[in-house]
Amino acid sequence: MNENETLFTELTMGEFFDNQVEENPDREFLVYPDRDLRFTYKQFDERVTNLAKGLLEIGFEPGDHLGIWARNVPDWLTYFFAAAKMGGVPVTINTYYKSHELEYVVRQSDMKALALVDGYKGGNYSYLDILYEIAPEIRETSSFTRKVKTPKFPVLQSIIYMGPEKHRGLYNTNELVALGAHASDEKLIAAYKNIKSTDMANMQYTSGTTGFPKGVMLTHRNLLNNGFYVGERMKYTEIDRVCIPVPLFHCFGISLGIMATITHGCTAVMLEQFDPLEALAAVEKERCTSLYGVPTMFISEMTHPLFDKFDLKSLRTGIMAGSPCPEEWMEKAQTLMNMRDICITYGMTETSPAFTMTSVSDSIERKTSTLGQAMPFCEVKVVKPETGEEAGFDTPGELCCRGYNVMKGYYKMPEETANAIDKDGWMHSGDLGTVDKDGYYRITGRLKDMIIRGGENIYPRELEEFYYKMSGIKDVQVVGIPDEVYGEAVVAFVILEDGSELLPEEIQDYARAKISPLKVPRYVFIVTEFPLTASGKIMKFKLREMAQDLAEKYESGAL
Repeated sequence: MNENETLFTELTMGEFFDNQVEENPDREFLVYPDRDLRFTYKQFDERVTNLAKGLLEIGFEPGDHLGIWARNVPDWLTYFFAAAKMGGVPVTINTYYKSHELEYVVRQSDMKALALVDGYKGGNYSYLDILYEIAPEIRETSSFTRKVKTPKFPVLQSIIYMGPEKHRGLYNTNELVALGAHASDEKLIAAYKNIKSTDMANMQYTSGTTGFPKGVMLTHRNLLNNGFYVGERMKYTEIDRVCIPVPLFHCFGISLGIMATITHGCTAVMLEQFDPLEALAAVEKERCTSLYGVPTMFISEMTHPLFDKFDLKSLRTGIMAGSPCPEEWMEKAQTLMNMRDICITYGMTETSPAFTMTSVSDSIERKTSTLGQAMPFCEVKVVKPETGEEAGFDTPGELCCRGYNVMKGYYKMPEETANAIDKDGWMHSGDLGTVDKDGYYRITGRLKDMIIRGGENIYPRELEEFYYKMSGIKDVQVVGIPDEVYGEAVVAFVILEDGSELLPEEIQDYARAKISPLKVPRYVFIVTEFPLTASGKIMKFKLREMAQDLAEKYESGAL
């Protein structure tokens, strides 16, 4: 990279979106094909502006934190951009949360207002009921003052229902938009002028797969620039129509999806919640050129009984991320779905999220076996965990990143922040990987996922790739459990292809003939699914718990 090159933008989200509105007022920005709901850039901006003014009128101020607990409903983005435009901080909440997680996040984030929908679509629980469960006094909020008073959450002042329905003591979206439409612009202009690109624009909570979630503080600068460079790798232009079925509360949806879209003047085609049939229908109806998803989403689309009924010729690119993709399914995505320019992205919430990515021109082998190359303005290195020294080519170590995209830190967690970001500004990923002489990075496992058996380091990723090549296996995850003799034992969880009748013993025999005896799984468990987070990531810690329990049952003869 030329030393004279500068970062793409130092604008705030509000400033950047205003520029797009000025340049492309009538271009479609947001489309919900299932209900034929469409907003141009100008129409969306008008709704955002009115909601921002409405929030200011009810006492929400610059720097305050606004929780958004909802599926990808049409007004999810309205609240996100309204808060960002007036200097507030959207706190995006996992749609799978229940009382324990919600109580923690509302308190830990110092949330002043919470906007929510009815509940998780297809779930059997109500978000309002969960809220009332952890703070029953909210039910008694005055419909006149609308001010929440609960000792459990002293900062919380307002609850907003994102639908048109009215609930005692709660605002709703229509009321706030109408309030803002009749309010003066004075407060918003004053707030708008004081926002800087380095201010926090979003707080995202890590999935919490290893304990309580941490609030990742991301700035306007983090998100806009990362989205831009991701879009550049996919060669986005204003003609692209990006289908986003992944959750907006996660970096995949808001950064890789929405930020890549607005920085290139594209159109976002949204799904409220992932469904393979709805995703395929959206691509056909809206002539989408790009489609996002984790590998399991793409697999469910391509294996759907009605897959062949859809015209997907408009597709060109997209992102497959969240977990590794077997080469077979990547090839199918490129051929059956016409996604010849599909890309792989790697990173973490703490890095906004992408710090490596493949390019449209990369080979299938590189798109399935590597994480791509470092993103512009991001430094990436591999260090030896024991010493912190930089590892050589093709030598495993911890992947670290430094650059504009690294978070401000974890909210109110200075010790955890210091553990994650070292004194030189390097974000430590906790992932083990390598880099080759061409600058392509690979994952070999996580520091805590590495299995040490008989003094030998075993990387689950290596074994998973090995088993992907076995006929009859659709997906596989490998974990380690304690072993009195060798330190740890290898366990494989396997999902079989439809019609496959492989037995655990056959899977073990296949390994015995091809790999080191220490790497042969002591236990193979056939399952139909893996435990996943709401954003589609496999929860390895859950698999380890399951492995230990199943192994004990197997040894006792109960299995």
